[in-house]
Amino acid sequence: MALRRVLGLGGALGRRSCCSKVGLHVGTGRPLPPDFVEALRAVVGGPNVSTAMAVREQHGHDESMHTCAPPDAVVWPQAVGQVQELAALCYRCRVPMVPFGTGTGLEGGVNAVQGGICFDLSRMDTIAELSLEDFSVAVEPGVTRKALNSHLHDTGLWFPVDPGADASLCGMAATGASGTNAVRYGTMRPNVLNLRVVLPDGRLLHTAGPGRQARWEPGDRDGLGGGHAGAHSLAPCRKRAAGYDLTSLFVGSEGTLGFLTQATLRLHPLPEAAAVTTAAFPSVRAAVACTVQVLQAAVPVARIEFLDEVMVGACGRFSGLELPAAATLLLELHGSRRGLAEQQQQAAEEIVRLNGGSGLAWAEEPEERGRLWAMRHSAWYAALALRPGCQGYSTDVCVPISRLPDVVVETKRDLQDSGLTGPMVGHVGDGNFHCLLIFDPQDPAEAQRVHAFTQRLGRRALAAGGTCTGEHGVGLGKRALLLEELGQEGLDTLRRIKAALDPHNLMNPGKVL
Repeated sequence: MALRRVLGLGGALGRRSCCSKVGLHVGTGRPLPPDFVEALRAVVGGPNVSTAMAVREQHGHDESMHTCAPPDAVVWPQAVGQVQELAALCYRCRVPMVPFGTGTGLEGGVNAVQGGICFDLSRMDTIAELSLEDFSVAVEPGVTRKALNSHLHDTGLWFPVDPGADASLCGMAATGASGTNAVRYGTMRPNVLNLRVVLPDGRLLHTAGPGRQARWEPGDRDGLGGGHAGAHSLAPCRKRAAGYDLTSLFVGSEGTLGFLTQATLRLHPLPEAAAVTTAAFPSVRAAVACTVQVLQAAVPVARIEFLDEVMVGACGRFSGLELPAAATLLLELHGSRRGLAEQQQQAAEEIVRLNGGSGLAWAEEPEERGRLWAMRHSAWYAALALRPGCQGYSTDVCVPISRLPDVVVETKRDLQDSGLTGPMVGHVGDGNFHCLLIFDPQDPAEAQRVHAFTQRLGRRALAAGGTCTGEHGVGLGKRALLLEELGQEGLDTLRRIKAALDPHNLMNPGKVL
């Protein structure tokens, strides 16, 4: 199993431990074709190609615990045409290709397990086709979510999907990311309207149709743009029922079907007002049950995050905030100022009290809200600080809301029975939670307990009608659980789709399937 290797149960563990020679495909021993690196340089220029070991190692891992696997070379294309040329070159020579954005993934999605060429797309950073009227914008892979929201400053719009890390937006689309705002604004999937994809052989695909250079204007009788041609690019429509949903096919494909070189995203109006509070509960079950009731009551919650008592204590110490060491919910409401003051806050407070919650104090100023969310977003590093010198692995199951209280309580009991350090945190408003497992990779017995726990947790989620991954993706570590989740026919269907688009298995090989 991939996770067994990750945890040192069938090989040495060590994400940073890279060992390969220039010109060899890691894991295959097949050399790059003669003069191949020179051919890469001919496309993008010498400074935009590197075979230096340090650069290759940097691109051979993400933030996960999967063992570093460097590519044979790294290229930095700066335009979609260059991506097409590079892909066509690799396709002709049967060289594996691995997309790379910011390297913030958590399932080994950028590890070049078969060597090949890493396409670092971070220098393609154009923000284009912003339409305030259509609530849409097109971004290239080098644009991160913070950069986009900074660009949208003073427009009254924002892009709310927030996985915590300042990730590439195209990378977020590739992994099907979500985060703290998903309970109100959705995950990446409904927020991606169109994708410009370079297929493995270099062809260009627009998943919702190619953009045209003319937009219909009043007085344009034939619909062809008339005298307005070139004045505007065509913004995407809000819905469509034309053919298969190719956009959704590529969202969550984890770089295995093609390069996402542009994403057209759905924007949202900034809320007039927002308020954040924390509430401490006497038990994990009470906190999670409160989450379900808040959603049932139609409280306009934008974010509702759960932290168990271990995670609260760790985050409080790491962030310098004084919080009671108890199961805690962090809630943020969005709406009008009057609505928040008169209705939503009162409803939320009543539900919290009925579940034994206490300590509510609403923060409405941006600085106060920012401190609370900075504390929440520091959870990974706060968990690592519990055991300095150890390493971490984050689980990522998601279950139906109705099953959430039982699954969380059972998982908490399993953690305690296993003797593991695994603070729990989650986007419980959509049934997604994580155990941040902190362990000593040099202790085989502890590594074995971690592996066994993650398998039980994944199967517990599947038995509850959930999924083995809510937002991190399958990557290297969850391929066996994917078979259990989809069944053999489901997995075979995925393989047929993969074979149709990538018949030589060159796009990010070894991932997902």
